[in-house]
Amino acid sequence: MKRCGRASGQPQRGSSTVLVAGVAIAAIMLLLGISWFAQAALAGQRVRTAADLAALAAADAARGLSSGDPCGLAGRIAAEHDVELVSCRVLGQRQEIVEVYTALRLPGILGGATGRARAGPPGSASGG
Repeated sequence: MKRCGRASGQPQRGSSTVLVAGVAIAAIMLLLGISWFAQAALAGQRVRTAADLAALAAADAARGLSSGDPCGLAGRIAAEHDVELVSCRVLGQRQEIVEVYTALRLPGILGGATGRARAGPPGSASGG
């Protein structure tokens, strides 16, 4: 009668399959984590860029350099970048500084990204 397994001197079978499957799952999880991090970083940059552009355009409108309502213009610029305009405030003694907050919802567990920008005439964007 012939015996199977270690007793007969044959090596175990299937253990390398389990090892390879474990390594593959770990690699997939690592790549998924890197992908989520990259997506969040890109979304953050996108929402900040949209806030900058919206604030600059709104500040030009507030100073009379372009036509239109400053916050309405900021909302259109944000929408063109697929970003939500959360708030827009016109500040300063002469109402020439605009502060804009933007947001972008991300799918799944990533949550969202927010951006803030403030623009006005040269030398006055930090005042309020």
